[in-house]
Amino acid sequence: MVKKSVLPNGIRIVTKKIAHVRSVSMGVWVDVGARDESEHQSGLSHFIEHMIFKGTARRSAYQIAKEFDAIGGHTNAFTSMENTCYHAKVLDSHLATMVDILSDIFLNSVFDPREVERERPVILQEIGMVEDSPEEYLHVLAGQNYWGDHPLGRSILGTREHIAAYSADTIREFFHRLYHPERIIVAVAGHVDHERIVALIGPSFSAIHNGQPLPQRTVPAVKPRNKTHKRRLEQVHLCLTAPGIAVTDPRRFAFSLLNAILGGNMSSRLFQEIREKRGLAYSVYSFMLSHVDSGMFGVYAGVGPTNVAQTMDLVRQALERLIEAPVSAEELRDAKEYTKGNLLLSEEGVDSQMVRIAQNEIHFGRYIPLEDVVKKIDKVQAEEIQALARDLFQPEKSAWTLLGPVKEKPARNR
Repeated sequence: MVKKSVLPNGIRIVTKKIAHVRSVSMGVWVDVGARDESEHQSGLSHFIEHMIFKGTARRSAYQIAKEFDAIGGHTNAFTSMENTCYHAKVLDSHLATMVDILSDIFLNSVFDPREVERERPVILQEIGMVEDSPEEYLHVLAGQNYWGDHPLGRSILGTREHIAAYSADTIREFFHRLYHPERIIVAVAGHVDHERIVALIGPSFSAIHNGQPLPQRTVPAVKPRNKTHKRRLEQVHLCLTAPGIAVTDPRRFAFSLLNAILGGNMSSRLFQEIREKRGLAYSVYSFMLSHVDSGMFGVYAGVGPTNVAQTMDLVRQALERLIEAPVSAEELRDAKEYTKGNLLLSEEGVDSQMVRIAQNEIHFGRYIPLEDVVKKIDKVQAEEIQALARDLFQPEKSAWTLLGPVKEKPARNR
């Protein structure tokens, strides 16, 4: 059962009781991410994510780590384009301790200048680690290429120049200015009682007040273009980007099935054609990104330098097939079973359930039962997938990004 309470300042507390487990997963979510930063603030949301664990008035960074380890708990955080989440998982017997630590680091972090200086090189190493991973770095480059100068096109990590320049005061000011109560959601799933959670969280979180007015998110005007980044590598890494859909778009169920059919699993068209039949790539897949007002669809492959043109043609042909003819009844059935299976299997983990109730609240303002989602998936028709492909996969709206020992520029999309 999912329950929801709203504190007087607007903070929402959402819980889901799962009586048959012994664990509890808690996440403090903030509907603020990298797209809410101006250009000179790039990377601040992610920097805050690191600094939250670096000490409060009551606990040092070591004490925070030691106290979580002492109860066998797991804690971490992540930053996305639109959200930041600080989360932990413990046995139900340690619920009060977990709430106390998470509340303390979220509400009372001091952003000590000495800790900022210690953490700065860690983030710089993280940027370097991404750049050293061609597949991961290509996704950053493809996002920049597709979204252009819009904040969605920037790296969540920021740039070396910005990270090197941020002071403790800058980080602290950004935190207090953007972390508004109406953008904060506390989500808890597992062996937990809603009223107890509200009693543990309510008094401390009720003290948060609004900062300055939040920046307005702007809808990106996408003007994609083909772009090549030459680098001495064994492979050429390819990424085709095309329009996607917003996270609340009614077509999201057809979008998920389209992704599964095209390149979302091992029986997908791209995997079978490019890897299994022709042996052109070890890794090939499609992916989708959805934001509150826009989205992006992508295809990735890593291939030998002599196989670039052939692979790009095969990707184009796969997209054209989706446009020209409806998928078969067998493909549609298998995609539905695959998608439903992934959803239902994820429900067996308290972490996944915590994430789901939080995202439901952020995007829809209410809990959507999984049974309703399954019914929507079952209702999708082949014609809906074809219509979506026709809408999204138009050559003038897509672009290639290449990274590696590229000998020729990619041809214009047909």
